[in-house]
Amino acid sequence: MAFRTTIILALLLTSPVVPAQAQFTMLDSAQDAQVAPVDGAESGASPPPAIATPCGTQPMTIARMTWPSAALLSEIHARVLKQAYGCDARVIPGDLAATTSSMGSTGQPAMAPEMWVTRIADVWNGAVDAQMLRSAAPTYDTTTFEGWFVPSYMNASDGSALTAAGLTTLLAGAGTTPVRFISCPADWACSVINRNLIKAQGLADRLEIVEPANRFEMDALIAEAVSRRENFVFYYWQPNAVLAQLDFKALDMGAFDEAAMKCLAAATCADPKPSAFPSELVVSAVAEWVFTEAPNVAGYFQRATLPIAEMNRLLAQANEPGATIEGVAERFVAEHSDIWQAWTGGTP
Repeated sequence: MAFRTTIILALLLTSPVVPAQAQFTMLDSAQDAQVAPVDGAESGASPPPAIATPCGTQPMTIARMTWPSAALLSEIHARVLKQAYGCDARVIPGDLAATTSSMGSTGQPAMAPEMWVTRIADVWNGAVDAQMLRSAAPTYDTTTFEGWFVPSYMNASDGSALTAAGLTTLLAGAGTTPVRFISCPADWACSVINRNLIKAQGLADRLEIVEPANRFEMDALIAEAVSRRENFVFYYWQPNAVLAQLDFKALDMGAFDEAAMKCLAAATCADPKPSAFPSELVVSAVAEWVFTEAPNVAGYFQRATLPIAEMNRLLAQANEPGATIEGVAERFVAEHSDIWQAWTGGTP
């Protein structure tokens, strides 16, 4: 992910501002059904008007947002739609607010595969109210995109699941010296949340908070700690290549508590209480005309949810020397029909 974009995303993911609630409507299963042909000779009824192509009569355009995960998804979907349905799908540049506004007024682009709707709730709700677009499947198999992680070599002695609440026990085996907690830069909202969460979990004496100057230093500190097999805890977000390039385990942060999170996000939280990080609504946005003109394609997007771990791996591939977004997408389509054929309704 481009560093500047990732930093912006990280800021947004941890922003204490509560956005307006966005409307979310899953596709009705009937929209995915095949319509049985009418036998005009026997019934005397006129057959329904034929659809010009399985992909409708309008351009099947897919918004390619500027960050790598969304760019990868747009290229993947364009290739699958061509291979599975024969659609002449074209990828065009996109942006969260501008794409939603365009879909809400013109029906183009036809879809956007990674729409973070809670960040543009007002624009999104306007387009939904105008009946110009709908949300299809969740983009990923999770709705929580940030949290705390530990390297896989830090194992709970009793074999129990790793939890933020259980860090006291886990860190007891690391000796009496506090271990490092690699947080985010001090001017990011997540740094405040992490400081308060550490207090809320009773770990102020067990964790030494390190706040790197920027994203580059953050990644370097994590990589160096792993290379030394150091016991440490760190904050990070998904989708992201780092979590696939190095072997980490996510800590169970417990339940989300809205009141607790409001305090955790405040610089002066007098009585911090534990909470998971807030969830995000991320979906495939599909223009209304796709449902009426290309119901099979609409059904495809109803099923197109990607495991977050798979996206992390794709981003790691995109970081390899000489790799391109298009090349990684080609490789996914060629090697992972076990994933995308389920989106088409087929059997791997």
